Amino acid sequence: MVPVVLSVIALLSVVGCSDPAQRTASGPSSTAVSPSLGPDQRLPELVVEVLVEDLDNPWDLAQAPDGTIIFDQRRGGLSAYFPDGSLRAIDADFGDLFARGETGLMGLVLDPGFTDNRRFFTCEGFDGGEGDIRVISWEMAADYAAATRLSDPLVEGMPLTSGRHGGCRLRFDTDGALRISTGDAATGSNAQDLTSLGGKTLRVDPYTGQPWPDNPFLGDGEANPLIYTYGHRNVQGLALRPGTEDMYSAEHGPDVDDEINLLMAGANYGWNPVGEDPDDYNESVPMTDPAIDGAQPAVWASGEPAIATSGSTFLDGPAWGGYDGLLLVGLLAGQGILALQIGEDAALISASRLPGFDGTYGRIRTVQLGNDDSFYVTTSNGDGGDVLLRVTPEL
Repeated sequence: MVPVVLSVIALLSVVGCSDPAQRTASGPSSTAVSPSLGPDQRLPELVVEVLVEDLDNPWDLAQAPDGTIIFDQRRGGLSAYFPDGSLRAIDADFGDLFARGETGLMGLVLDPGFTDNRRFFTCEGFDGGEGDIRVISWEMAADYAAATRLSDPLVEGMPLTSGRHGGCRLRFDTDGALRISTGDAATGSNAQDLTSLGGKTLRVDPYTGQPWPDNPFLGDGEANPLIYTYGHRNVQGLALRPGTEDMYSAEHGPDVDDEINLLMAGANYGWNPVGEDPDDYNESVPMTDPAIDGAQPAVWASGEPAIATSGSTFLDGPAWGGYDGLLLVGLLAGQGILALQIGEDAALISASRLPGFDGTYGRIRTVQLGNDDSFYVTTSNGDGGDVLLRVTPEL
């Protein structure tokens, strides 16, 4: 069956089918909220293909240099989708996985040297002892049939409570450091506590799990040296802007003010849900509390209501026409893809919804640029109703 795709303004045409993928098209938009165009730019048509169906909360994905898509599912399991359209389950041990609520098998990223070393990394809840959230490094078999744990764990000690606010996205920066986003585990004191790894972004050596050498709190006896930024609620998206060193985060607010932030070393992003009782979790406070000295303002905030920003990626390359350079952000409650045009000074230029996704596929967990002039999407509807999508521009 070919799904019907709606743009933000009109019913869109359906184009032909090809196995194994289903193809639909979302036509170009010229609405006032679209990104500003250069004199020779136009917006591409977006061709959407359903690559894999019947998934259960696929959380993250990465495209290997050979074109294979590796993706995970929150309740456990890794899969490989090959360029020829075939699908393989990857044999991997998730016997100690804590999968409850918002936590389970979450972030996934390939080592920059994956072609040679076959290393990749996952972030997941650990169901052992008192429980925590951990980053594990793996080695992938050459045929993608199996994955073997290497550093188990590479990083541990990220707080875990009921499964609420577990984070956890993984991405590499231009220096080769592994960035890790964490949630506050719905514990009021964590975000502002520099001895806790909750409500933070971390920057670590991907081979040792030790602090990156120029981390801002290195040598501070009252702070964990893995911490890069703090004062976060639940960061579920990390995106490196091409051609720069700038890493942006996408963060869940409470009922208001999901945020996009530019991450700066040592900065406080202002979440402090502690009431008169230290054990309180007071979600009525501002997402970025102006009473906190030096709290960093967001690049973009949703206002009311929150729309649950999640995985994010920058589009890059001439194939994207007027969409080149946009930051795309998956929306869970908002059931779509947010498109932000951000200036070189990190100032917001435009904010719009990407045509063709408003409600069509439900909750969007992850958007990730591939290495093949496409971006890939996972949905998060649950109960086996999720899909892996490929989105390709046509100018």
